[in-house]
Amino acid sequence: QVQLVESGGGLVQTGGSLRLSCAASGRTFSSYAMAWFRQAPGKEREFVASISRDGSITYYADSVKGRFTISRDNAKNTVYLQMNGLKPEDTAVYYCNSGSTARALRSATFASWGQGTQVTVSS
Repeated sequence: QVQLVESGGGLVQTGGSLRLSCAASGRTFSSYAMAWFRQAPGKEREFVASISRDGSITYYADSVKGRFTISRDNAKNTVYLQMNGLKPEDTAVYYCNSGSTARALRSATFASWGQGTQVTVSS
C-alpha cells in the first residue's frame, strides 16, 4: 500500500496558478496509477484528473480540462497537479489517491484518504 501526503495548496486570486504535489512512500509508486480528487464545502468528493503508471495516459474532468495538468515523476515518487486559470469554483480540499489504472480511477471509491491540501480561489 502506498502512503500519500498532499501539499502545495494555498490562497490565490481568480486566474492564478498553483502546483500541488502528492508524495508517496514505498518503492512501488510506479506500479500504481494516480489521481487527484477534490471536495468543496457541502459537496461530494469528485474526480479531477488521473494518470497511468508510466504517465502516458491522462484523464480529466470536463470542468478542469484545458486548465489543469497532471504529471508524475516516478524517480521522486511524486504526482503533480498544475492548476492554471483558477476559478472560485475550484475552491476545495484536494486529495490524491492510487489505483490500478487511470481509467478506473475516474470512478473509484476508496476506504481511506490523506489529509488533503486546501485550495482557495478568491474572486
